[in-house]
Amino acid sequence: MPTSRRSLFARAPADNDEATAILIRQSSDANAALMRGDVDRYRELITHTDDFTLMSPFGGAPTHASDMTDERWQAMGKFFRNGVFGQELVQSYSCADMAVLAIIEWQNVEVGGLPTQDWPLRVTLVYRREGSAWRLAHRHADPLVRGISLKQAAALARGDAA
Repeated sequence: MPTSRRSLFARAPADNDEATAILIRQSSDANAALMRGDVDRYRELITHTDDFTLMSPFGGAPTHASDMTDERWQAMGKFFRNGVFGQELVQSYSCADMAVLAIIEWQNVEVGGLPTQDWPLRVTLVYRREGSAWRLAHRHADPLVRGISLKQAAALARGDAA
């Protein structure tokens, strides 16, 4: 292998570590903005892939990039209000063109007109490098940070009321 290629591979882990650190910070900054209702700032910091999928913490069918119209973005900006956001990294994985962040989001926020409350979420973020940019390809979140019993999980799986 030519020296130049060997040098490139030798640098890759450090480059991935730096890219992952940037993605962790960007994710935190973007979601903090979203919890304040600042969807424009979120969109400045995070761009979605054309095949983006969202698995909302409220369940239901996954959302796809094509569902994310400007009207839906504006509605999302009104859905979250006056939030305070924190993020705890559980684990990160990365390779040349993909990074996965497993995180716990800690937010205290008004959601959908409900009074302010804590909304901790377990979140998996999948970023894909496209050219020189990292774009969010997938987000999956659930509110099970504190855990539930097998009986409660079974009731949710059956579609029974909580």
